[in-house]
Amino acid sequence: MTSDTSPTLADALAAGTVVLDGGMSNQLESAGHDLSDELWSARLLAERPEAVTEAHLAYFRAGADVAITASYQATFEGFARRGIGHEEAARLLALSVDLAREAARQAGDGGVDRPLGVAASVGPYGAMLADGSEYRGRYGLSVDELERFHRPRMEVLAAAAPDVLALETVPDADEGAALLKAVRGLGVPAWLSYTVDGLHTRAGQPLEEAFALAADRDEVIAVGVNCCAPEDVEPAVEIAARVTGKPVVVYPNSGESWDAGARAWTGRTRFGAEQVKAWQDAGARLVGGCCRVGPEAIASIRQAVDAA
Repeated sequence: MTSDTSPTLADALAAGTVVLDGGMSNQLESAGHDLSDELWSARLLAERPEAVTEAHLAYFRAGADVAITASYQATFEGFARRGIGHEEAARLLALSVDLAREAARQAGDGGVDRPLGVAASVGPYGAMLADGSEYRGRYGLSVDELERFHRPRMEVLAAAAPDVLALETVPDADEGAALLKAVRGLGVPAWLSYTVDGLHTRAGQPLEEAFALAADRDEVIAVGVNCCAPEDVEPAVEIAARVTGKPVVVYPNSGESWDAGARAWTGRTRFGAEQVKAWQDAGARLVGGCCRVGPEAIASIRQAVDAA
């Protein structure tokens, strides 16, 4: 976490529940930024880095203990399609960690008096494709091919010294296996978080099998789910805790549905802080929100965690 005297994230998980932030994209959009291109929020790392810091800061002020960086859709391949070379792409990946650290510093200067941490987001291969395939998996690539895709940017992010690597929104157990191979030897702990549909990954594998991949991996400090419907969380938490014995990370969407063709959200919000206690009782120790979950919801989660 941010100070020399602060506990590590693993220590914090052993002591209680850690509050994560909410959706980066919805916070940036609410501030008036256009995220309609293929780089999504990663574009602002190059064009408006101060906006990324402000988004992180809003969540720290709302009660988040950990900020997840704006690197979900930041890849060497994706940047290259925009004419950004390898060296500059590496700088932007590292910058994503620095911006979250700067937000933590500003939050502390502004009176937020608790340890604040940074999780470096490692999104799935499908996020780079920007075609919604992160919600399907089954890319036609082998585990080794996926590892070769992920490892270079994970090396850059790890070198920027985040508190943890967030291997997140993983739709496929094969990609989970690739990420677990890629994280070896980086010297930074990780969490592994699947996006799910009921009791299966988006690619259709049983969650028991998907979570079991991380059960004996010492560098993995938490497993769980994100970018899923709120009602899918509690059963997944129970499975993750039982299969791995590790703390569980959960940060679902608001409950609205993403229409990839229209690039718009539909439906109603089904996310509420009153759900948090059931998640905690099932084993959740990192709790936050993903798409369409903003600072107000994170503030409610903070209150629910503090009241427990």
